[in-house]
Amino acid sequence: MILDAFFKSLRQLTDSRFIGVLALGIGLTVGLLVAFYGAFALFIGWMLPDSFSLPWIGEITWVDDALTIAGIPLMLVLSIFLMVPVASAFMGIFLERVASAVEDRHYKGLPPSRGLSIGEALVDVAKFLGVLTLVNLVALILYLIFAPLAPILFWVVNGVLLGREYGQMVALRRETAAGAAAFRKRNRPTLFAAGVLMAVPLTIPVVNLLVPILGAATFTHLYHMLNAAPTTPSRSG
Repeated sequence: MILDAFFKSLRQLTDSRFIGVLALGIGLTVGLLVAFYGAFALFIGWMLPDSFSLPWIGEITWVDDALTIAGIPLMLVLSIFLMVPVASAFMGIFLERVASAVEDRHYKGLPPSRGLSIGEALVDVAKFLGVLTLVNLVALILYLIFAPLAPILFWVVNGVLLGREYGQMVALRRETAAGAAAFRKRNRPTLFAAGVLMAVPLTIPVVNLLVPILGAATFTHLYHMLNAAPTTPSRSG
């Protein structure tokens, strides 16, 4: 079921609405990473002098430039961690567009969704970002202690978090808060596995840019599959 939902989402990446959201999402994400890199470069330039001298070596003028260049792969590594909150924020901002595109193509005849207001989405995302940040800061200690297992720990921790958040927000489009919570609890193992499926590509720079839109689409499919949507999904795409 999960892989079926994922591959349906993958095949829909050529949908014009997906492309628009994907382009905007990638632009916002790249802009965020560039901003972090710019801040890093400014910090290095502020902390280090333009040049200094060492005994027997002479004047050194290239250290700040070397550190600035080294910041590029550093930003790629940091993007792994940055993409987790970005994926959550993206969910709150673009969920309705992505979910509507999925439903229009695969689940025709559904009644209009309740949708999420910007206020609801932002409040939910803000709460989740707080939990996400705290949990990953604690998990960072485990990543350092159990370095060889760090990727698996990252996938498990963020699989739980993303599965919970994505499942909750997708359900909230069509159910009350109580109904969405019941859906999430009822399908916890499946949502966790789907969350892990989203967390794994988050650890691959560049590929992780696709995760937010694929996550929103995949969990939309899962919501209808798990609730046995009354209409039969089309075989297109």
